[in-house]
Amino acid sequence: MDRRIDGKAVLESFNSLYQRAADRKGGKKALHHLLGNESDHQTLTSLSDDRILSAFTKKVFQSGFVWRVVENKWPNFEESFFNFDITKVLMMPEEMMERKAADPKIIRNFNKVKTIKTNAQMIFEEQQNGHSFSEFLANWPDDNLIGLWAYLKKHGHRLGGNTGPYALRALGRDTFLLTRDIEAYFRAHHIIDGGLQSKKSLAAIQASFNQWQTECNLSLSQLSRLVAYATGDNHIYADNE
Repeated sequence: MDRRIDGKAVLESFNSLYQRAADRKGGKKALHHLLGNESDHQTLTSLSDDRILSAFTKKVFQSGFVWRVVENKWPNFEESFFNFDITKVLMMPEEMMERKAADPKIIRNFNKVKTIKTNAQMIFEEQQNGHSFSEFLANWPDDNLIGLWAYLKKHGHRLGGNTGPYALRALGRDTFLLTRDIEAYFRAHHIIDGGLQSKKSLAAIQASFNQWQTECNLSLSQLSRLVAYATGDNHIYADNE
């Protein structure tokens, strides 16, 4: 059964979406393998907050850059920034941050290096509410992931756009992503017609994922992949999400 979003655009049923993705990917068994496993919030809450800051920083540096280069230099980042210990990072004076930003062992970009301290401050402030930042992320309601994205954008530094969601996914926090195929799907089905990151578009996309979750037992990450696999020119064994 198709549902209406915002009283006008018709949302495709999960069954229809699933069948088209299966047809493109060589059958239900192949599709099931491609969708992967559900995210584990228990694993996320076991992470220390230095790992949260590390993941945020890695995604900030990977944004607009060659991911492989960042990955190869990451041990140097860990060493340079005290394994992203929140307290030690917050104690770093500006002069030290500038020196480290000029070190060829890491990627020399002072504007991105500055995000480390700002994002450490965001994590520290949430810790003052009596829980770890990892618990804060894990306990955020799934039906308002766009609210979590907005929080990271407002309180963090350079965690807007897809950077925050990609970091959350890397940490094991269940979330959908806004890749090109997923954007194309929602535009083709007239669920969104304005800017992808506008409040109206994000709310419509969140509502769509919320509805699909009532029709299946897939996680948001799995549903996100499903939409991508059912869209565009990708067919058997192409992974565009």
